[in-house]
Amino acid sequence: MADDRRAEPPSGAKIAALADRLKERIYATITMVAVVVGLDLGDVGTVGAAGTVLTTALGLWLATFVADQQAHRTVHRRLATGHALRRMLYVSSPLLSCAVGPALMIALAALGVLSLHAALLVSAGAGVASLFLWGFLGGMRMGGGALPAVLAGLVDAAIGVAVVLVKTAAGH
Repeated sequence: MADDRRAEPPSGAKIAALADRLKERIYATITMVAVVVGLDLGDVGTVGAAGTVLTTALGLWLATFVADQQAHRTVHRRLATGHALRRMLYVSSPLLSCAVGPALMIALAALGVLSLHAALLVSAGAGVASLFLWGFLGGMRMGGGALPAVLAGLVDAAIGVAVVLVKTAAGH
């Protein structure tokens, strides 16, 4: 017999952690779009591109983790441990995972499945598409219907496109 009880809604702390985690993922996506567009405009091979993507993700994560620890230490007068440390790691992990898609595309380029140019463009396009999707889903969750959700998605995707245009105009 199926259990008809509904799952308990997430607590305020869980919701805040989810929101912070999504914020980091969106930030990392925008940053990675800028990085792959910059790589495409440069003269790098697959090894250099992979190294740049991976070190960018690691650098973003380390900078965030150090800043989170510094803030925690300053406010609480001690290093984050236990639950606070697990929350920091949970929230910041998307900064590392933002490299997965571009790294996979670059690996396909290294294997000769597609050109590095195509791999980097697919990576940038996927980043912009994910910005649209998050905006759309956020708009749907707000309950305004499909049209406002599509508009929210387009606004978020426009941010990614603006990053591409700025990087292209700057030539790096």
